[in-house]
Amino acid sequence: MTTIIEAGERLAGQLVAFRRDLHQFPELSFQESETAAKVARELERLGVPFRTGVGGHGIVADIKGEQPGPVIALRADMDALPIEEESGEAFSSTRPGVMHACGHDAHTAILLGAAELLKERVTTGTVRLLFQSAEEINAGAKAMVAEGALEGVDEIYGLHNGPNLPAGVAATRYGSLMGSVDRIEISIEGKGGHGAIPDQSIDPVVCASAIVMGLQTIVSRELSPFSPAVVTIGSIQAGNANNVIPHRAELTGTVRTFAPEVQATMKERIARIVRQIADGYRCKAELRYIEQVPVLVNHDQCVAHVERVIEQMIGAERRLDSEPTLAGEDFSIYLNHVPGCFFWIGSSPLDNAEQSYGLHHPKYTLNEACIPLGASLLAEIALQRLHWGELSND
Repeated sequence: MTTIIEAGERLAGQLVAFRRDLHQFPELSFQESETAAKVARELERLGVPFRTGVGGHGIVADIKGEQPGPVIALRADMDALPIEEESGEAFSSTRPGVMHACGHDAHTAILLGAAELLKERVTTGTVRLLFQSAEEINAGAKAMVAEGALEGVDEIYGLHNGPNLPAGVAATRYGSLMGSVDRIEISIEGKGGHGAIPDQSIDPVVCASAIVMGLQTIVSRELSPFSPAVVTIGSIQAGNANNVIPHRAELTGTVRTFAPEVQATMKERIARIVRQIADGYRCKAELRYIEQVPVLVNHDQCVAHVERVIEQMIGAERRLDSEPTLAGEDFSIYLNHVPGCFFWIGSSPLDNAEQSYGLHHPKYTLNEACIPLGASLLAEIALQRLHWGELSND
């Protein structure tokens, strides 16, 4: 009897071709109309019912068995990044300044492969497929949930390719896997004037510099060394001339934490430092703190299930324990609503994964062997979970 791994390998050619087509025609967040149309055509070919336009260009599809049972969701993201591709691939992006530099084209192909593997195998319950918009701007999952994508769902599973991992392996982690993501925007108002007469001005650039340095003390002096966090100011805009003190300075940054209770404290800490330093420099400051996604916290029983499936399918030696990362993922939004597990699948194109270009790099490439394997793993994860009865009791 053909195993699901063998069945997945037989789909490799068509899944890789589909991924390469998406790679050549990438679309940015909330602009994935062509990508969604291609997914819809594949679902029609498979005879899987679906609805479109969910949370932007998202698609929700259900594969239902004849017998009632749990609803297990599988998710893939579809959007690309505003990056000029430098990979040199024969199927490189045809759209200037837009690139699938995070592998969402592969994730979409993986979920379509899982759909094909599942369509004749689901006899009990339902597998719900979520093709999601706008992960890169941390907005798609919220939009999908708001439009009912998780209604009736018992558990959810997803994966992300990891170019730092060898192809053919998968990595899991209990508890917190990825960091929270919040955005900060700071406006500082001073008093402009001539650079040669600073005493007649109030310099927002000097104030901004002090705020940048002061914010670093949150991590170094206010948080436990065992509570990882990052406060990064990524842009400072002020003035246009070398001999003019500008009237305003604008800063933007990102805040990452690895525990929900730490994330909950960051807004107050940052507001206090910004306000008090600005007062000390005679400036006015306004902080806009934008909460984007929470910490991605896997659920223990779901991680245990994923680990069992991985070890059954590819062997315990090819399942690794994942290192934590403060990179964010809006899959965390789903996990705040229903139990689930997010895991990594190796995608390094090189024998030495450490030398691969990382996610969001213009030279990023992906080992396409991860596509049929990922499809097989997701399909088997869902199939086995459908037949485990009362989910909360195992």
